[in-house]
Amino acid sequence: MDIVGVSFDSPSENQAWALEEGFQFDLWSDDGRELALYYGAASSAGQAFASRITVLLDEDGNLLLEYPFVSVGTHPQEVLEDCQLLFGG
Repeated sequence: MDIVGVSFDSPSENQAWALEEGFQFDLWSDDGRELALYYGAASSAGQAFASRITVLLDEDGNLLLEYPFVSVGTHPQEVLEDCQLLFGG
């Protein structure tokens, strides 16, 4: 299983933030807004900030679950529990 974060920030900004926060996953730059538009985290290419959403994909890229409204406090645990149900562990 891979975890990837995506933002509109540049690769250098993402790398600095990941190091500062101690993230143990990749952060991708979506400066063209393609992923945000595709998954509904943005409604236009000119949107300044992406909405916080989470999507779970299978190994073929098929959408399994989506969380359109992320509650920062409880969301990680919710996703972890769903991943355990879907993928075991």
